[in-house]
Amino acid sequence: MSHVFHRDPRKALPLAVKGKGISIIDADGKCYLDASGGAAVSCLGHGHPRITDAIIRQARELEYAHTSFFTTRAAEELADYLAERAPGTLNHLYFVSGGSEAVEAALKLARQYYLEIGQPSRHRFIARRQSYHGNTLGALAIGGNAWRREPFQPLLIEAHHVSPCYAYRELLDGESGQDYVARLAAELEQNILELGPETVAGFVAETVVGATLGAVPPVADYFRHIRAVCDKYGVLLIQDEVMSGMGRTGYLFACEEDGIVPDIVAIAKGLGGGYQPIGAILVADHIYKAVVEGSGFFQHGHTYLAHAIACAAALEVQKTIEEEDLLSNVRARGEQLDQLLRAELAQHPHVGDIRGRGLLRGLEIVKSRETKAPFDPSRRIHARIKSEAMSRGLMTYPMGGTIDGRRGDHVMLAPPFICTAEDIAQIADLLAQSIDAATQAEG
Repeated sequence: MSHVFHRDPRKALPLAVKGKGISIIDADGKCYLDASGGAAVSCLGHGHPRITDAIIRQARELEYAHTSFFTTRAAEELADYLAERAPGTLNHLYFVSGGSEAVEAALKLARQYYLEIGQPSRHRFIARRQSYHGNTLGALAIGGNAWRREPFQPLLIEAHHVSPCYAYRELLDGESGQDYVARLAAELEQNILELGPETVAGFVAETVVGATLGAVPPVADYFRHIRAVCDKYGVLLIQDEVMSGMGRTGYLFACEEDGIVPDIVAIAKGLGGGYQPIGAILVADHIYKAVVEGSGFFQHGHTYLAHAIACAAALEVQKTIEEEDLLSNVRARGEQLDQLLRAELAQHPHVGDIRGRGLLRGLEIVKSRETKAPFDPSRRIHARIKSEAMSRGLMTYPMGGTIDGRRGDHVMLAPPFICTAEDIAQIADLLAQSIDAATQAEG
């Protein structure tokens, strides 16, 4: 019996003993293609010598220094590197240990910002249904993942939710993309007005919705409309790029493709590529200035902020992505993956939608492609796809509750940026086999 309190203590997991390239090998010698990067984390795959060497160098030099006493060269260099490449005035970075911490820090900073500028009534946050922003209580509260929120509802802060930009199910018959995003922006504006603009601090959204909806990108110029509404009422736009950022969509920051600049961006996962736990928020000049010229400090902190080894690893990950031009590979392999998935599965009776950007791709699984009716949740189709894929040596990221937290299934892919054309072909083939096997008994 394991003494590790696993996520699902009733389930026996294979023992991972080695990682190499885009594969993980278990104790029995079985090799698994990591087509999901774990949870869209391992952007450079496993065992990359540049990153492991950087970790060793930093550990030999200085492993840890508390941020109330010191800064470190690793943290300063990583902040400089990212600020130089970030859009707009996102020039200041606050380093944490992961995505949930990053979102939590963003919420607290937004609240403090309004205290600093003399608008203390702004304390409410609006997000979207079927979103996910992390598992700490603040991040869970603003998230719209009903299944994750439900057990902890009594502990959660006030939060408000509007419709996601989920065209596959929520675009009306005969409605254009432009009309759809205008309707969504109007819904946000109405929600702000109902709450009282003077009470709303921020609107939080994933640039590309990740695990809860399955790689759903925004329609048309959705975020331009949202940015305009936020500006109209003095509301901060906080974009969660924990999963979609740091090159996953083919752009270092996913919001670049949408041509807008948020006030705060949360990043993690691909920042350190899984080699060390690290996340961050990028903060616009006007927010940073308000704090510096006001109280003078951010009233927040964790023990492992800006951890030296984590920052050194993340810097080497980011340098590797740039120097090896891996964003070009993400775009090329992402287009290849999309084409192969459509060639193999677009007419599959149980594949309703194929979507995503770059190397963040999702497929919505349905009982009927014609009606979009989902499978009965008791069938747990997503879990069956995962099991069939694992049996074939393929790691995927399936989830249930796609539609409303209970109904709906999807599977997501997020392979490493280093994958080849041959890798992508194998991933698409094995996934098609897995979906066939998981759904064939359903008719």
